[in-house]
Amino acid sequence: MSDPVLALRGLERVYKTEAGDLPVLRGVDLDVYPGEVVGLIGPSGSGKSSLLHSAGLLERPDAGLVALEGRDCSTLSERARTRIRLGTVGFVYQFHHLLPEFSALENVAMPLTIAGKSRREAESRARTLLEGLGLGHRLNHQPAQMSGGEQQRVAIARALANRPKLLLADEPTGNLDPSTSSAVFQSLYQICREQGVAAVIATHNMELARFMDRVVALKDGHLEVQSA
Repeated sequence: MSDPVLALRGLERVYKTEAGDLPVLRGVDLDVYPGEVVGLIGPSGSGKSSLLHSAGLLERPDAGLVALEGRDCSTLSERARTRIRLGTVGFVYQFHHLLPEFSALENVAMPLTIAGKSRREAESRARTLLEGLGLGHRLNHQPAQMSGGEQQRVAIARALANRPKLLLADEPTGNLDPSTSSAVFQSLYQICREQGVAAVIATHNMELARFMDRVVALKDGHLEVQSA
């Protein structure tokens, strides 16, 4: 078996509240491998977003190790963490956060131009991703001209634009109807498999969770394996 793209060891996260310390992660361990799609479930407030933010280097855990492609990122400077995050991690959220004044093609090409790619190169990669997600007919449409499912597919394409090794998705279909939710998930799953992207998808949708490679549940700050 190949080495894990993401390795979490002893991850702890504690929030300060008026009522005192609130621990949400209590020694979480998790490995995610290339092309593997892992479902993350748990009730609201259980720490799913905290786990994703720590894994994606958006937050620093209070204790524990976060390794991406074998490199311990726990003690790196913010600049180094940002550089690794931009090159290694893609994020998808419940709400697409697309820029309304730009077309689907422009929204997906933007991370590539920011990363230094030429306009031609960026648009070629964006077009390939969007066509692969069934949006070849929507390249020049703005978000308001697309359905919710189409907008979320654009957000997935944008997250994958810079060829990340790890995709982190926080309720990516939570704002969609069941039929659209299933179609968007299948698109995301297929592209992760094809491109060897490791993925952790937080969801409340147990129907979708059944189709993931395995499912882990956050309970009392610990991860429990639900299926394999």
